[in-house]
Amino acid sequence: MKQLTAKQVEELLNENQSLNILDVREDDEVASGMIPTAKHIPLGQVESRMGELEKSKEYIMVCRSGGRSGQAAQFLENQGFDVINMTGGMMSWEGPTE
Repeated sequence: MKQLTAKQVEELLNENQSLNILDVREDDEVASGMIPTAKHIPLGQVESRMGELEKSKEYIMVCRSGGRSGQAAQFLENQGFDVINMTGGMMSWEGPTE
């Protein structure tokens, strides 16, 4: 599984890279802030909502610490999606949130 650190993702955003970020945390967790432009699909809904995602795009998976996003990334990778896990999750995120 491909991985990026929170700092690497922040640097890509600062370079105005067009990123597809998927936040798999629960509703109460994202209420405290998400990475700007991130799409929210809780981990438990990833399988039923993967029709909202495009296999032609690369997705960066995010959660609180990197564990759940790793599970989601593994699942989506097995379904043929191009995914990257953001290690350290939002606990390591120092960039802006919305």
